[in-house]
Amino acid sequence: MSKLYIGIDNGVTGSIGMVMDDEEPYLSSTPVRLQQDYTKKKKNINRLDPMEFRNIITITGLLSDYSQKIAVIERPLVNPRMFHATMSAVRCMESQLCMLEASGIPYMFIDSKQWQKELLPQGCKREELKKASLDIGIRLFPSLEDEIRKQKDADGLLIAEWARRHNL
Repeated sequence: MSKLYIGIDNGVTGSIGMVMDDEEPYLSSTPVRLQQDYTKKKKNINRLDPMEFRNIITITGLLSDYSQKIAVIERPLVNPRMFHATMSAVRCMESQLCMLEASGIPYMFIDSKQWQKELLPQGCKREELKKASLDIGIRLFPSLEDEIRKQKDADGLLIAEWARRHNL
């Protein structure tokens, strides 16, 4: 039975990784669009482009080839001291959830520490995590080296790989 694992690294700077039993893995930056902030201030914000996100997660019809599929979403940052980053991450997640639900894709949440503990070297902190994610991602998915380097990490892919290893 074919399975599709979708890993979503949260936020507008995140990524979407897909690992399938019988296909090449896939990695994409989270699709965003720049627009005027919702406040009265003259300021632009990045928002999820929901239709492009849906196009990515359905991979032009490939989704129907998989009888089992699941999206694993990294929980967003929620920190009152980082209000703007928190709001951006939560807005992005809510839009992603709407598109997953509209596409009929079941989902679950995961803490970053949970998948990082299993896939990244022990003792990595802050900026070391991105470097470790990049290095491990390239090692596990050498065919996606260019995309991983462009994204600057492989978090979405590694989340999908964590789900595959746990046979969700």
